[in-house]
Amino acid sequence: MKQIKLKYLFISLAFATVLASCSKEKIKPTPDTPGSERAGLYVLNQGGIGHNNSTLTYYDYTLKKLTSDIFTVANTEKLGDTGNDLGIYGSKMFIVVNNSDLLDIAEAKTSKLIKKINLTQPRSVVFYKSNAFVTSYSGTVSVIDTTSLTIIKTINVGRSPEQMVVSNGKLYVANSGGLDYPDFDKTVSVIDLTTLAEVKKITVTVNPITITADTYGNVYVLSAGNYGDISAGISIIDNTTDIVKSQSDLSLGYNIPIAAYGDYVYYPTADNKIAMYNAKTQKLERANFITSDVTITAPYAITVDSITGEVFIADAKDYSSNGTVTAFDKNGTKEYSIETGVNPGRITLLNK
Repeated sequence: MKQIKLKYLFISLAFATVLASCSKEKIKPTPDTPGSERAGLYVLNQGGIGHNNSTLTYYDYTLKKLTSDIFTVANTEKLGDTGNDLGIYGSKMFIVVNNSDLLDIAEAKTSKLIKKINLTQPRSVVFYKSNAFVTSYSGTVSVIDTTSLTIIKTINVGRSPEQMVVSNGKLYVANSGGLDYPDFDKTVSVIDLTTLAEVKKITVTVNPITITADTYGNVYVLSAGNYGDISAGISIIDNTTDIVKSQSDLSLGYNIPIAAYGDYVYYPTADNKIAMYNAKTQKLERANFITSDVTITAPYAITVDSITGEVFIADAKDYSSNGTVTAFDKNGTKEYSIETGVNPGRITLLNK
């Protein structure tokens, strides 16, 4: 849940408040072309739930120019209510707008809208071969052909599915059960990407939300716990056997994005540091990846550039005013910051 973070969403539901949208980065890899150069980066800003003020910020690398709401500029209409996820696949950009029940598909280089697809409270999007996969709080994953832009199949998974990741020819789906607070789900659905069928559910720590995978055969799942007697934690799944190889409690905050690239996995701690976990040794390497004098108040998204190794961290600040995205080199040194909209929840890189 991004504007008011994932945990806030579930807490508000407990008090019978309106549905919120919470999802954090998974930081799914976008299909990069080796040796390609970046044109810029997009930041999807969730805005405030129920305020219809989601925006799409674009930063042009060549011009060093920031466009605060490029979607509205390109389409003369608002993006919608609670933009929850963003991904670029080929020439198309897929924008998940949770509280508007929409998947917007636009031209990646211009943000010009191509098509809208209605889905029930969509949450997250990932890609594999010619298909886009979108979770919905209806307990499903919609399979969308990226050429025809039509739904070709709907797969039933667990309750209130959040983020997904593709690993070893399979799609792993974190089933949070967030809409059933305090009766959370605690499973990860495994979908065979050849048959497009669920083949297994894996039990993990209660309330799994964000998920990523490394190149060593590991799938990492961050769970928020039940906000009471069950702690937040991380479950690491072997992508060959689909068995949890390790499970441990973690001191996590309200925002729990996670990203993996190369030898490292990045995630925020309860004191808003960015932990740097070594995927090769399976040990925490640094308690705080950031080496510059930079304070992140509310880490809301993490993305790693697979070409440069740069790490981008979004800060939602107070969840009601404009946030920032800061770029760090692979050693944790600050390079620059840009201003974003309210609750910057997803960062995606655009190739030239």
